[in-house]
Amino acid sequence: MASSSSYSNPPCAACKFLRRKCLPGCIFAPYFPPEEPTKFANVHKIFGASNVSKLLNEILPHQREDAVNSLAYEAEARLKDPVYGCVGAISVLQRQVLQLQKELDATNADLMRYTNLVMNTTHRRSFDGHNRVNVGYGGGSGSFDPNSGYAVPYYCPSWSNGPPGENPETGGDD
Repeated sequence: MASSSSYSNPPCAACKFLRRKCLPGCIFAPYFPPEEPTKFANVHKIFGASNVSKLLNEILPHQREDAVNSLAYEAEARLKDPVYGCVGAISVLQRQVLQLQKELDATNADLMRYTNLVMNTTHRRSFDGHNRVNVGYGGGSGSFDPNSGYAVPYYCPSWSNGPPGENPETGGDD
């Protein structure tokens, strides 16, 4: 029965790759689960199992997972780009950030130009007999012209008058 209990825990990806028995205190087991065999294979190809073991033993336990993730990322990047590794990926991302920053700056400049254009455009207002204001930009007789802006009739309340046809002093119609 004792031999059947040793098969209850599958060996970690590192021990499986190295073809050794995975002991209960295996330094690799928490970070290289058996479901991720390529993770350890890549790290082993680039850094070597002995170096990774030494590194994990030298750092504090709460830092090990981050270290293994960094090693795995660097190993994968180094396999994809043997010369530059993750530095090449970082360089590509930095160029993308600079390009996007330039696009954002250009868009913000366009937005500022548009805002200034709208703010500096004189608003023509004409009052009619019912305290309405027709607001338009550019020429026109209060009708919609897509080239000169738009005319929007809206109620313009005044301090002494209510809506058209209502007298606030008498509470009724004029």
